[in-house]
Amino acid sequence: MSEEHRKLIGIPDGHELKHTSSKREQRKGRDTDIDYYDELNEAGEVLASYEVRDSMSIYPPQNSTLSFKKL
Repeated sequence: MSEEHRKLIGIPDGHELKHTSSKREQRKGRDTDIDYYDELNEAGEVLASYEVRDSMSIYPPQNSTLSFKKL
């Protein structure tokens, strides 16, 4: 689990961000890594699920975008 992803989503201290799966896709000149997470509270109960997208252009200038959405 990336600390960068934890900060992006805003997971509070005491909660865990558990990586559940990932996939990769290429289309429209972008290479995108997609990670799925569950947010767990102190008791281990799932509170929410998230999709985090880390996308980079394969053409110059190679800019990148990091975003998430709650599922």
